[in-house]
Amino acid sequence: MAERSLRCVPGPVLALLGVALAVQLTWHGYRPGPSARAEDLPSPPSLAVLRMVAFGDPQVLAQALMLWLQAFDNPPGVSIPFARLDYTRVEAWLDRMLALDPRSHYPLLAASRLYGSVAVPAKQRRMMEFVYRHFFKDPNGRWRWLAHAAIIAKHRLHDLPLALRYARALSRYATGPEVPFWARDMTYIILDNMGEVESARVFLGGLISSGQITDPHELRFLKQRLRELESRDRQGPGSK
Repeated sequence: MAERSLRCVPGPVLALLGVALAVQLTWHGYRPGPSARAEDLPSPPSLAVLRMVAFGDPQVLAQALMLWLQAFDNPPGVSIPFARLDYTRVEAWLDRMLALDPRSHYPLLAASRLYGSVAVPAKQRRMMEFVYRHFFKDPNGRWRWLAHAAIIAKHRLHDLPLALRYARALSRYATGPEVPFWARDMTYIILDNMGEVESARVFLGGLISSGQITDPHELRFLKQRLRELESRDRQGPGSK
């Protein structure tokens, strides 16, 4: 069938179409853009409900929830900075994910490196404490996240006592062969930074004599550091 020319369309109809198009464009121009509020993040369901929804595959559900939580801050056309999110609810969701899949590292990674990277000290501390609390359930498997928390506490929060608390937990509980010596030895480094030379020396001496350190290179390194601390201790305060 041949197409009819626009000239065949009555003038009033063309005028009506033009008005409709103008109204449509005007409406879209004044329509508020898509929005979302940080407080829209809901509280998570109970663990019992989530396990029922998982249908016997909680690991898959935990992964799906992690993807959903990460995507929550960035719906189409909207960006909610991490710093604006309700961290009480963020922490609750991360707790649920670890309960569903205790072997997963992703909630701890997200807490320490994503949500813990905001420039809001109170929220950073909440995420670091989340990592610290869950570290004790698997010290040899979760040491890297607590080590990162210690670094955050030292270099971003500038809270050496907090960094020392995390480092001492690493030294005492993360003793498996898979834990690198730099993570286990953070305690003496932070004590040294705090000017606690005597405490650092006692810690190193105890670590060497405990028999926990079997790597010859690590032992040589620690003994060298112990000699340096003993030399500084003899020279008195202020020596480096």
